[in-house]
Amino acid sequence: MYSISISNQSAEGLVNAQTHVWNHMFYYLNSHALKCAIELGIPDAIQKHGKPMTVDELAISLSLHQNKANSLNRLMCLLCHSNFFSTLTLPSGEEAYNLTINSQLLLKDHPLTLAPLALLTLDPIFFESSYETPFHIAHGTSIWEYAACVPKFNKLFNDAMVSDTNFSASLLVINYEFKSFFEGIESLVDVGGGDGTMAKAIAELFPKLKCIVFDLPHVIKGSKGYGTNLNYVEGDMFEVVPPAQVALLKSVLHDWSDDHCIKILRRCKESIPGKDEGGKVIIIDMVVEINKDSVNDYSNSQLFFDIMLMNMTIGGKERTEEEWKWLFKSAGFDEYKIFTILGPRSVIEVYPSKIK
Repeated sequence: MYSISISNQSAEGLVNAQTHVWNHMFYYLNSHALKCAIELGIPDAIQKHGKPMTVDELAISLSLHQNKANSLNRLMCLLCHSNFFSTLTLPSGEEAYNLTINSQLLLKDHPLTLAPLALLTLDPIFFESSYETPFHIAHGTSIWEYAACVPKFNKLFNDAMVSDTNFSASLLVINYEFKSFFEGIESLVDVGGGDGTMAKAIAELFPKLKCIVFDLPHVIKGSKGYGTNLNYVEGDMFEVVPPAQVALLKSVLHDWSDDHCIKILRRCKESIPGKDEGGKVIIIDMVVEINKDSVNDYSNSQLFFDIMLMNMTIGGKERTEEEWKWLFKSAGFDEYKIFTILGPRSVIEVYPSKIK
């Protein structure tokens, strides 16, 4: 047996270290508990009930066998510990579960629901690739090609992207700084804009702004123009981007390698006028900053996303400011401004060099 000298102080440190290891070993159970809550419809059941529910009431509402009530109670204990639900004691002495702001975002009919994004990232196709082998090796194709060929996954993926974009757009359109980015702008192309959720929000905010949603054919298939100032255009952002005063890239560049990003940015630069004519690229993506002393520390989210991208894409990653700066310079942009107005993500205004 391995023998070491352990003092009382070092014993406490070792137990804390063991607990730290255990916590990280079992973090995946938090994820599976979250997926289980969404799939069972626990938040929706409590919302429909209109008041806190006991575990027995919840089991009945979810049509679970009474024998599973104890398991449900243990699941709810973990979800409460993770701040998805809160508890209170009823006059009868029974414990009841209530929604928190976190679980409200899991409601299927919440206007800012994140349930589709959670279900995508915890789907076996998506989740298992994160620890077995990169997605393109596990499935023999990139995630984009896979989505194009598998309708069920394509819908799962698109629903998740709509959910994420709807959440971001709803917060951005009420932000004064974000709205100021489009003052005096006459046209915009949302590159990789998916179903057009972000462009629609901007088009509603600025009715005179002509908006184009630009994406691959299978992504925008069936999409129709919105009002008089939004249209859809099929194409490949690596080949050519439709001309506009502003090119918008929301959660696009983090999916691609540096070389691919430079190519996308160059195509955007070719499609917009110079800075004096209002030309610019607006990027919505993470700017990684590890700062544990910050009141709002988004490091965990940023690092988790980075590892997810490492496994799900070929060269995609979250970037620091220095890495962004290098990309911009390499693509022919010489000025940028970062606005930290979206939690873990930022909005970056990028201006083309004077010589195009």
